[in-house]
Formats: sequence, C-alpha cells, structure tokens
Amino acid sequence: MSPIDRRRLVAAGAATMAAPFVARAQSGASGKLVLYTSQPEKDANQTAAGYKKANPGVEVEIFRSGTTEVMAKLAAEFSAGQPRPDVLLIADSVSMEALKRENRLEAYAPAKTDGFAPEAYDKDKAYFGTKLITTGIAYNKAAKLVPTSWTDLMKPELKGLISMPSPLYSGAAAIMMGAVTKRPDLGWKFYDALKANETVAVRGNGAVLKSVATGEKPYGVLVDYLAYNAKAQGSPVEFVFPKEGVTAVTEPVAMLKTAPNKAAARAFIDFILSDDGQKLALSQGYLAAKASVGAPPWMPAGQSANLMPMDIEAVLKTTEDDKRRFADMFGSA
Repeated sequence: MSPIDRRRLVAAGAATMAAPFVARAQSGASGKLVLYTSQPEKDANQTAAGYKKANPGVEVEIFRSGTTEVMAKLAAEFSAGQPRPDVLLIADSVSMEALKRENRLEAYAPAKTDGFAPEAYDKDKAYFGTKLITTGIAYNKAAKLVPTSWTDLMKPELKGLISMPSPLYSGAAAIMMGAVTKRPDLGWKFYDALKANETVAVRGNGAVLKSVATGEKPYGVLVDYLAYNAKAQGSPVEFVFPKEGVTAVTEPVAMLKTAPNKAAARAFIDFILSDDGQKLALSQGYLAAKASVGAPPWMPAGQSANLMPMDIEAVLKTTEDDKRRFADMFGSA
C-alpha cells in the first residue's frame, strides 16, 4: 500500500475495535466493509459513523478521492484481479452504468426503494441514487428577465449574458447535456441557441456562481445548493427550477459482484436508503433522494425538484460523442 493510499484510508471503526465486546449487527453483518467513495472526507466519515451505529459489528475502511481517481484505482485493481471494495458511493450514475455494463455490479432486488422516484435508481437495482444535486437556472437580482423555463435562455435578449459549466469538467453539466439533448422539445437546438447567444462555458459551477453574483454574466446554469447558500450569505443570486424539470447528480451507491463481505455491503445499502441514512444526507445540506424525510433549510417552502426523465443507458452510449460536439461548439478550455 502506498503512503498516499494509507493517508486516504480512514479507520472509522477505531472506537468499536477498542471495545472489549463487539456486538453483532442486527442485520447479521460483521467483519470489515471496504468503501470506495468520492464523498467529501467529512461526509464520508459521517456516513461511516451512521452505518456503524446501525451495524456495530462492522469495521469500515474508506478510500476517498474524486470519482475519476476512484474509478482509475478500481480499474487497476480489476486488471490485477484484486478488487478490494465491497461498496461504491460515487458522484454520478453514468460511471455506475459503465460498471453495470461491464458486469461488475451485483443487483440488490430486495433493496427498499419505497418513496424514491424511479429516476433515482437503476431499474435492475444495480445502483441507487442517494441524494439529489440538481442543476437549474441562477440569475442576478438585478437581471431584467426572471427565467422560468430552459427556453428563456434561448431568447435573443439574453445574448452575451449567460455562463454555464462545461460538461468536459463538470459531472453535473455532463448529466444535464445528456438529458437535455435527448429531449425533443430542447435537444441540441438548446445548445445551438446558447451558442448563438454567445454563452460562455467555464470549468466549474463555482465560476458560474461568481459570474452571476457579480453581474458579469447575470444568468447561469448552476447547481442548486451553491446558489441557495450564496443567497443565504447575502449574495444577490436567485435560483429557478425550470418548468421542464431539472437534472440531478444522484451520488449512487452499489455493491460489487466481487465484494468480499456482501452481507455488510447489503447492510450499507440498506442504511443509505433508510430514513436515518436519508436524514443524514439532509443534515449534510443535500436534497435527500427520499423526499418524505424533508428538505434542507435552503429549499424554499413548497418548492420541489421535478426531475427530468433520463435514459442513462442512452446517455452513456453518446456521452463521448456529445462531449466532442460540445467542445467543437464552445471550446475545451
């Protein structure tokens, strides 16, 4: 194990290991669970602690990094014939769909998905969305037009006034491009109109927020929590869930077919999908995938996120071609 790997391995089970008696989990799970995740370290530790509270007989070992590095590490382990993780908890469903196609994921049919939108999990129950980070429209309070629809961004009067994250760098933007370009009412003509409106594609959502907040580009395609957190801190930013619906990064969880401890892996999925697991996501400031557990403080009263239907298999088939087409239109810088 490299020094870097050792730094990234978080032994979340230290307290339990030190206890004179280790209780057996109510789920029947015991032993060690290896989790590979792209969650922020604080969130990952909280997730492991919540799981351990429900399954006190299980020690949790975490490898945490960005989804790209997690997937690269996993690919190397597959090549070596020694995949280590029991479960994955990564940012986007496209990466999960790629693993499903490679027959790497084990379906979990008994998983309890009551209260979850069908768009939030795989139809074969190979992976499950755990939270929603939606993408909508942000605008500066000084802007003249208050948008309500994605088609508002196509209006000529917004020429030179829009910024958006590039799907070449932003997973949320890639998911949005995949969904929007498959819709007959939007499709590539939406991006053609953005191009005609001289929309600027930047590397990430943070740059979009800065541009909207300063008024440099008073309209932006942006993830929800960045806009609302900025607004809560006094920034002149408003956020709209367009009437056609929004796309979402769902941070899916899945169990590998090669999982050494499948009982612990199933118990992990059970915890993440449980009300306790969903309330944990809520407490971390996200929209929970299970709406019945409530909404984060930044969510306006009475507001709900209407998710766009998305065929993730179709998106995966065209994602690389879509990115090349986008780069030809907006550049790759």
